[in-house]
Amino acid sequence: MRKQEIDFLLEKLSNYHPEVSDIIFTVGRPLQIMVWGELKNIYFDEVPIESLKPFHTEILALTMIEGQKRLIQNLLKEGYCDFAYAIPSARFRVNIFSQKGNYSIVMRKLPIRIPTVEELCLPDIIKEIAQERMGLVLVTGATGSGKTTTLAAILEIINNTRPCHIITLEDPVEFVHNHKLSTFNQREMGLDFTSYADGLRAALRQAPHVILVGEIRDRETLEIAMQAAETGHLVLSTMHTTDAGQTVGRAIGMFPPSDESYVRLRISDLLKWVVSQRLLPKVGGGRIVATEIMRKNLRVRDLIINGETAEKTFYDVLETSVALGMHTFDQSILKLYEEGLITEETAIAYASRRSKVTMEIDKIKAKRGEKTTDIEGLKIDLEYDKKIKRGV
Repeated sequence: MRKQEIDFLLEKLSNYHPEVSDIIFTVGRPLQIMVWGELKNIYFDEVPIESLKPFHTEILALTMIEGQKRLIQNLLKEGYCDFAYAIPSARFRVNIFSQKGNYSIVMRKLPIRIPTVEELCLPDIIKEIAQERMGLVLVTGATGSGKTTTLAAILEIINNTRPCHIITLEDPVEFVHNHKLSTFNQREMGLDFTSYADGLRAALRQAPHVILVGEIRDRETLEIAMQAAETGHLVLSTMHTTDAGQTVGRAIGMFPPSDESYVRLRISDLLKWVVSQRLLPKVGGGRIVATEIMRKNLRVRDLIINGETAEKTFYDVLETSVALGMHTFDQSILKLYEEGLITEETAIAYASRRSKVTMEIDKIKAKRGEKTTDIEGLKIDLEYDKKIKRGV
């Protein structure tokens, strides 16, 4: 298959299914797409293939790689490679990987236009992150939860509001930022630098105001990111953690136990925000984001330094700091349920503390005059004591 044929297929998919998020090529399956988190089979008259063969996916992979030696070496040595692929109407983040001796391909469709905080249905408090001048900001969540998109929206606010030199270190470059008030230098792993740690070291000599690191994966990258934050830079990055408490724990756990006290003190000074995200199925189709937001204050700093206890956890602090713009996932989920955007089943399934969310949902239903239980017809047996005395 030639590159022109692949581009034609991708153009057709993008036009017929504009809501597609991923395109998947797997041996033994037809062409598949992901729409709002659901996997669907796709059949085209131009591509009469009911089940992909090993040579289909291999030809597709090699054609998209276009002879780039670095990608071929990664695929052969590491078993996977990542890169960006563009057609006139769309950009894709591509991951090619081996499985059972065959190649599979997953293509994540990237928006051409950078969405705003409002379009992403994120809380307005997110905009305040763009006002930070130094420190560390982490956006966390599972793969595909929109972390990169949120960071792109924050960078675009900075781009529109103040003159900054912004350096991004990505694998691969996903959102292309145009120069506005800010100047962007977007660097891609493999093409422009070899690892996040090396890219960060170089970035410190490139006069940046803001540094975006695609992902903090190891201690070395976190250490250099913290050094950058300590020397007056704003560092934005992502981690694969589920909530604010786990994020702090993961960061501290990257260092040896002997350094724990010192690391806790450093993180308490540097960590300005943690924004965690989960994508939930939306009523009527589509998905909507639920968030957990933690920002630096005295209570949060004390928790980072001294650790959580049974009486005092990150969850408790966030839950009682709504006035400061913080909230837990459960509070965000309950708000979405109250607004009718998600179902009761979805709210409970994605909750952090299900019993608490279930109880709050019952309160919301009671206010609406809805039933809170399916149990009916119960009544007090006034003759019970008499029956007991009679031995009945």
